[in-house]
Amino acid sequence: MKNWFLIASLLMCSVGAFAQQEVGALTIQPKVGLNIANYKGTEGSDPRLGLAAGVELEYQLTNRFSVSAGALYSMQGSKDSRMDGGEKIDMTIKTDYINVPVLVNFYVVKGLAVKACIQPAFNVKSDFVYTYDGKNVGGKLSEVGIDIKSFDLAVPMGLSYEYKNVVVDGRYNLGLMNIVDYEKDDTKNSVFQITVGYKFKL
Repeated sequence: MKNWFLIASLLMCSVGAFAQQEVGALTIQPKVGLNIANYKGTEGSDPRLGLAAGVELEYQLTNRFSVSAGALYSMQGSKDSRMDGGEKIDMTIKTDYINVPVLVNFYVVKGLAVKACIQPAFNVKSDFVYTYDGKNVGGKLSEVGIDIKSFDLAVPMGLSYEYKNVVVDGRYNLGLMNIVDYEKDDTKNSVFQITVGYKFKL
């Protein structure tokens, strides 16, 4: 009988050793980090480095599962360099979004979570800047005939690790939609993102 009690106690301890937060906890997490963004469907472009910053709410459903939702300002786009008549042109495409990640988080061990689900996004900036003949020139993409759709959808997937309420999160946002308002185009967002945040209990 004592062995059964010992086994039961060990099982209870192991069940409670996955999530960093207790079951039923609601937390808010301000976070900031770096995007490495580019486009799928384009050739020869380089990543654009940009800011990712915002806040996420998380509710701990069980010891292993939680759900979270947030809003993050995400600087995305790409960079490109080419030669024109012996002159080098450096161009940056700036397509910034408010991303709304909705995630299911599965805690593998204490503090370590695997996450994935869906992410609606709303375009808030669609500009270009290029350097030619030593001068910087910029404007709206719409001014050069490129219309960026106001809505995008992606699948975020990644890992996070929490220690003493500090959370390091790395994820890849796989774009599902053509972001250019032209049916023959096939340009999709592709973003690697790493952030650091801090959880506060509500």
